Amino acid sequence: MKKYLLDLKVVSVEHLGDRYLLIRLTSDTKLPDMLPGQFAELRIDGSPATFLRRPISIHYVDDELNEVWLLVAMVGEGTRRLECLRRGDFLNCIIPLGNGFTMPSSPQGHYLLIGGGVGVAPLLFLGERLRQLGCQPTFLLGARSVGDLVQLSCFERIGRVLLTTEDGSAGQKGFVTQHSVLSDEHFDRIYTCGPKPMMIAVAKYAKANGIDCEVSLENKMACGLGACLCCVEGTTEGNLCVCKDGPVLNINQLLWPI
Repeated sequence: MKKYLLDLKVVSVEHLGDRYLLIRLTSDTKLPDMLPGQFAELRIDGSPATFLRRPISIHYVDDELNEVWLLVAMVGEGTRRLECLRRGDFLNCIIPLGNGFTMPSSPQGHYLLIGGGVGVAPLLFLGERLRQLGCQPTFLLGARSVGDLVQLSCFERIGRVLLTTEDGSAGQKGFVTQHSVLSDEHFDRIYTCGPKPMMIAVAKYAKANGIDCEVSLENKMACGLGACLCCVEGTTEGNLCVCKDGPVLNINQLLWPI
């Protein structure tokens, strides 16, 4: 897909708990087409210590309002600088980047979307596109505590939502791979994004049960175009740049211990 360098106008910046920002962006012209699983590279202005753009998953696209939403975890100076944005400011973005999730050819099937932490970000857009196809997605979202679960009402408008928290403050206690739905129900395909140990565990479950599974990798990315090679992942096809050849890959392509 064609990539665009755009100054997008900030509609709003909303704090979600202590660690997350929801940034809604728009443009005076129609936003480019985007796919679930793709991402944007954001220029961070006003931070002398931040030289590289920050890769952020596309959280949602609202075609009617001509908005793209970004869910940002504030983990360092660069991402924390984004909370200084105000309505009417402009954010320089390269968008859309990477390849998206594989969409089913028919609405028949049982689809499970598993997210952990900020890894839930690309699953909202994916779930909406599945719903538009006539599918009924199931979200399995995990976090350390109830305060780390965000955008639940948005997920609930799209599909069934199941929760796990490590401290048991919401949903079932434990990790997403320990949720009872994995033993109680059969799924035709799994999509997942989150911390690498979580995705490996999900991949092991999918492999053991013969379920097609795609993961959205979160390797460190600098350029977003496949030039700097800092996001390389070893695969059955050789070394691939996650930013260009991913971030979505099928688990059968990966050299993970599954």
